[in-house]
Amino acid sequence: MNVLFCRKNIIAVTGLFLCIFLIVHLSANAILIFPKEVARGWYNSYSTTLRESPLIKIVAYLLYLSIVLHALYALLITIRNRKAKPQKYVMDHSSENSTWASKNMGFLGVLILVFIMIHLANFWARIKLGLGESVGVDAKGNKDVYEVTYSLFHNIYFVLFYAICAVPLAYHLHHGFKSSFKTLGFYHKKGTAIIAKASLVYAIIMGVGFGLIPIIVYFK
Repeated sequence: MNVLFCRKNIIAVTGLFLCIFLIVHLSANAILIFPKEVARGWYNSYSTTLRESPLIKIVAYLLYLSIVLHALYALLITIRNRKAKPQKYVMDHSSENSTWASKNMGFLGVLILVFIMIHLANFWARIKLGLGESVGVDAKGNKDVYEVTYSLFHNIYFVLFYAICAVPLAYHLHHGFKSSFKTLGFYHKKGTAIIAKASLVYAIIMGVGFGLIPIIVYFK
């Protein structure tokens, strides 16, 4: 099997898996917009379930693996493409057949990867690994993940950071979602048009959702 073909398929499959994860993640984050007295219990119970469920733990390892493989193979393909075109064309008509996002997926991916690392440092490392300031418990004895999130989203710098990072996320998802199906061999004319529209709707929902929730929490 062609190495490039294999790498592109891995990027497509892991990308679609990450798209599914983002839907679940955004749904959980939506709990944060409810009144504090209700949201705290729901959010902490949800977080406890994620940490203690054996099935969810398996999914979590698949998630980590998908992030690594997606980023690694995307980087390898980007390097390969740059080596194949060491010099820019005098007249570049690529914009006629491709979008800005499609030509800058590597750059968008780097921004998202930086965001993921900072996000993990603020949540995963503190809650799962116990690094940094200790996490308290709520009235039911669950780790108070809500308080960690609520406090972070009352720091204007983090709120702006999360809101701004939602923009490259939306661009990356818009192109990545629809191109993944093409990479996997889906070329049905009507189906492709539907997927293109679905990718736009999906990208807008994810971008607005992840960007707006921290702002809503900040003003609660």
